[in-house]
Parts: sequence; C-alpha cells; structure tokens
Amino acid sequence: MTSTLSAFTDEAGRTCEEQIASCQRAGLKFMDLRSVDGIGVTALPVEHAQVVRGKLDAAGIGVHMFGSPIGKIDIADPLETDLQKLRHLATLAPILGCRAVRMFSYYNKNKSPLAVWKSESMERLSRLRAEAERHDLILFHENERHIFGDACANVEEIAGLRNDHFKLIFDFDNYNQGGEDVWANWLTLKDQTDAFHLKDSQQIGGSYQHTLVGEGSGQVKRILADAAGRGWSGPLTLEPHLAHSEAVLATGPSGETNASFRDMPPAESFHRAAVAAQSLLAEVGMSA
Repeated sequence: MTSTLSAFTDEAGRTCEEQIASCQRAGLKFMDLRSVDGIGVTALPVEHAQVVRGKLDAAGIGVHMFGSPIGKIDIADPLETDLQKLRHLATLAPILGCRAVRMFSYYNKNKSPLAVWKSESMERLSRLRAEAERHDLILFHENERHIFGDACANVEEIAGLRNDHFKLIFDFDNYNQGGEDVWANWLTLKDQTDAFHLKDSQQIGGSYQHTLVGEGSGQVKRILADAAGRGWSGPLTLEPHLAHSEAVLATGPSGETNASFRDMPPAESFHRAAVAAQSLLAEVGMSA
C-alpha cells in the first residue's frame, strides 16, 4: 500500500525558501505546515499564505497537513481560542490546498480529577469536531505528552470520536517517553490508527535523547512492518526533534537533543533524519 510521507519542515529552516530547499534535497513532495517565515500556521495572514502557496506551487510541493497547536491549552482556558484558530485554518484551506489539521486534547494544569479532565476534554474535542465538519476539515489527534490523550487508555476513549472528520495519529516517541509499552499500544490501537508521526528516542540515564527514527526504543521498525503487513496506508509525518531548533523549542518538546546532531545546522540534521526515515520505510515495505 502507498502512504504519503511529509515532514515538519520548520525543523529544517525558518523561512519558506529554507523549507522548500529541505524538501527538494530529500525528495519530499509534501510538508506539514506548522510555521513558516516565523509565523505559526494558525496566525498566518491570508495574504502571506497566498505568497507561500505560490512559492510551493513553483517548487512542486504541497501542504499535506496543518501542524496546528489546537488543543494544546488548559481545560480552564477559553475554548473559543481554539475555535477561532480552526476557523482561520478553514479560511487558509483552499489557499494552501489542505484540509487536514493536527491537534491535541488539553492540559490539566490545576490537577482536576481525571473524570473532570476527561469530561471537559471530550466535550471540547466534540465541539471541535462539529466545527471541523461545518468547514469540511479533518482533525488528526496526536498523543502528545501531558495532555488528556497522552496514555493509551485515554486515547482509546478519544477513539470513540473517530469519523470522517476526526482521526488519530500514533506518535511512537510520545508513548515511549511516557513509559508505556509502545508495541502493546500499537496492538490496542492498530485498527484506529489513521496516521503516524515518525519520531524516536532512547533512554540514556534519567532522560530520553532523540534519535534517528528506528534507532530508538519506540518500536518504530517493528510497528511499521506490522502495519505494512496489514495493508495500512495513510499520512506519515517526519518530526525529527534531533536538535532544539526555534521550531522545536516552540512546541515545548520532551526529551534531549541528540549529542551527535546538536552542533549540526538544522537543515543538515533534518536531511539525515529524512534519509533515515525513507530508508526505514523502504526496508519495511511501506512505500511513500
């Protein structure tokens, strides 16, 4: 089965030109647009988006998913903030030729009881899904650290929302750094996984250090091989996090930079990550 490989190219460079160059060097035809020219995608002005689209078209590169921060606020924060971001992405969707939106399921900074956290998060996700349906967008939930949808058990709850406008991303590394059995999580979620984030790490001492995908303890190769054997297809997004670039730091990342890549220019570490990901996908029989 054929899947689509894209990448968070803001980890390679800040400007649109740098991101295009990183795609061309790695042979990537798609990017996940998280920030460009220093502007987060949910704040990207329409006029700027039109300029970006022109540059991408000239380079033969498409936007596969919006890397939005929607859902990466607290359950006590106003939901309207996220609804406005989603509506803005609906405005950008026809300009940038993209309907898919990466999102999250809310922090619990005041440590409310789990039942309250679950109820508030699920209600917010339901309202976001309804808004996405109104604008013909597709939400992709990522199992980020410290949000409600962090642990597999909570992602199972969120999976009840899956439909044509709400999908699930399986991020190997976030489960790995959360101390869960990533393979067991895959067996639980294999029939509800709509996309993968290609990110990996290895525990060294008391912390996790990001690695090239497939070289960490996230069970990436084993899981992708199993997915390929099952005929899985869908979005595959490279998110290296090898160096704490401006873009990575803006995400509030977990884990340490890789000592082998720390002093390397972001464009170079990104390229090595892209080559490693492409090699791994070919090895497991998952063309992209």
